[in-house]
Amino acid sequence: MTSSGEQTERATRWLSTEQQRHWRAFRNGVALLMDTLGRELEDESGFSLHEYEVLVRLSEAPDRRMRMSELASGIGHSRSRLTHTIARMEAAGLVQRRTCSSDLRGVDCALTDTGFQRLVEAAPGHVESVRAHLVDVLSDEQLAALGEAMAVVEHRLRETPER
Repeated sequence: MTSSGEQTERATRWLSTEQQRHWRAFRNGVALLMDTLGRELEDESGFSLHEYEVLVRLSEAPDRRMRMSELASGIGHSRSRLTHTIARMEAAGLVQRRTCSSDLRGVDCALTDTGFQRLVEAAPGHVESVRAHLVDVLSDEQLAALGEAMAVVEHRLRETPER
């Protein structure tokens, strides 16, 4: 828009037929994959994919503890969404919020022994689901290409200032 409110002329770069086909296959495949993985994880363990990812990230962190802001950024959640997820998980005894010892204004999230045990119980079934619906469906080359391509997309989006 210009200052007078008129829309500026800009040519839209439409997708080619092949690009459109790839985009839709990606979009539909990701939606179906995430829905299937989420449903199977929920049915088997009671965890949502978001809760499971929080548990995994905390289990891999030193002392099984991370700053809430770092956790939100690492899993691509808004801080608000993560706060709600952590509140549910804290009520279930899976995690605890603690004051950050290095910065008293910050808040850490720590994995409890109960949370770790529940993760240990849920992990084998979830890994089998990921294998059955993605890893074992693709060739090693296809999986590597997918991972490399999405790493480029993730990097580009994370360096965008509005993120």
